[in-house]
Amino acid sequence: MARIPSNMIPIGTDLPDANLFNTISEGKESIHNIAQNDPILVMFICNHCPFVIHLHQGIKELYELYKNTVLKFVAVSANDVSNYPEDSPENMKLLFGELNLDFPYLYDQDQSFARKLDAACTPDFYLFDSDKKLVYRGRFDESRPGNGIPVTGMDIKNAIDNLLQRNKISEYQKPSLGCNIKWK
Repeated sequence: MARIPSNMIPIGTDLPDANLFNTISEGKESIHNIAQNDPILVMFICNHCPFVIHLHQGIKELYELYKNTVLKFVAVSANDVSNYPEDSPENMKLLFGELNLDFPYLYDQDQSFARKLDAACTPDFYLFDSDKKLVYRGRFDESRPGNGIPVTGMDIKNAIDNLLQRNKISEYQKPSLGCNIKWK
């Protein structure tokens, strides 16, 4: 199991737009249209990564906690499906059905959106404010498969809570750790 850290791009980075295939609605969707004028959490995930699988319940709980706020959620998979067919759009849709998640799960087929954000691993989390400026990037929490630490979402929840309450978000943020994005 690979252990690749996320690239900690600068706070204040603009959310790039991309028109990606939404595996849930089965049509193209713009990241900026999903966000509109609200904050958005962008999660780079995939179906097969044990680091992501470890967080499934935590991601579900996070979504349930914030789905009735202004925060928008979007998951993105940028993996090369020719070498990792379990990460195909069809399987992405099946996974979200099994998890009962209904926010967009987008397929970044040409990997350009992932490259624009310098995404490195799955999972990798990016929180943008309503001005589409990056305010948090990094880990969900300190739990990893096999380390015995419970999944709490403490790091990402702290950032979201501060954002929603219009409090300063600490710039001391720790990178995520997971499997590398499967580049073409």
